[in-house]
Amino acid sequence: MNQEQEVTDKSRAIALWEVMLRDDVALLDHPGAHHKALLTQAHALHRAQVIDRDDLSDLLEQADGALAYAVEELLDRHSGE
Repeated sequence: MNQEQEVTDKSRAIALWEVMLRDDVALLDHPGAHHKALLTQAHALHRAQVIDRDDLSDLLEQADGALAYAVEELLDRHSGE
């Protein structure tokens, strides 16, 4: 596989992961399961050598941020804010 194809595959894989990240309905309906799915997919991309460890770190950080957002949003909803 040439370098241009690797970049395209990596970009596509990250873009698909980001679609899953932005699925607010799934995130807010099942925050724990959604977070786990994001982590699982990120680690699978890393194991398949589609992304490097820096990319993995970025994806894991974004997944954690999404979980924090979901928890805050759900707490706000339950407190009436």
